[in-house]
Amino acid sequence: MLKGLKCVVFKVGTSTLTHASGRTNIRRMEALVKTLSDLMNSGLKVVLVSSGAIGVGAGKLALPSRPDDTPGRQAAAAVGQCELMFMYDKMFSEYGHTVGQLLITREDFEEGERRSHLLNTFEKLFQYEAIPIVNENDSVAVDEIVFGDNDMLSASVAELIGADALVMLTDTDGLYDRDPAQPGALLLAEVDEITPEIERMAQGAGSALGTGGMITKLAAAKYAGRSGIDTVVMNSEPISNIYDLIDGKSVGTLFKAVKK
Repeated sequence: MLKGLKCVVFKVGTSTLTHASGRTNIRRMEALVKTLSDLMNSGLKVVLVSSGAIGVGAGKLALPSRPDDTPGRQAAAAVGQCELMFMYDKMFSEYGHTVGQLLITREDFEEGERRSHLLNTFEKLFQYEAIPIVNENDSVAVDEIVFGDNDMLSASVAELIGADALVMLTDTDGLYDRDPAQPGALLLAEVDEITPEIERMAQGAGSALGTGGMITKLAAAKYAGRSGIDTVVMNSEPISNIYDLIDGKSVGTLFKAVKK
């Protein structure tokens, strides 16, 4: 499916990084870090767009569930972001890699000078062989924490840096032709065009600790596709599926870029 990749944006959702309790899923997070470190060692440029700050923050604050008000989510994100970056820094350093944190808002992509500065930062991080770890700046912006779980953010990052592919890791195998819980549901290996019919197949919301769902991933895939970037939505379990994807095997659902 995908071959000859040089730069890939990986987006990981809350459901991948946390247990249902809200506590960090250490086993899966370690597997993700190990795999991305190995890909870096092979010469691949990697960007990690990581959700999970609100979920991790809710767990660390011992809240019974994800806050249902925006200020509560922002406060949980402020706590959880510290925990997430501490863990990423510790885990990646064990494999000899340095991470850099970028907290971004929509305006950073839209305003010319800020967009230029942001791109320069990414390019320097690549030059220094550091791994950019990106999240929305949830303390001052609420677009993704209300709707999307960083799905559109990851597509915007991919477009900004001219990535070869966007890989969205989630808790489903990809896009099915109907509710995957229904008998006979079929996984779509490739989607050439995201039509209204395809969009109707994407029903449901995200996990209890996350937001979004397949419909926001389709919106992100459509945005990336218009920029000539292929998008894959795939299950994060097992993480080793990433190796198969990079080797060109069929994994998850490939949303093909728009041909120009």
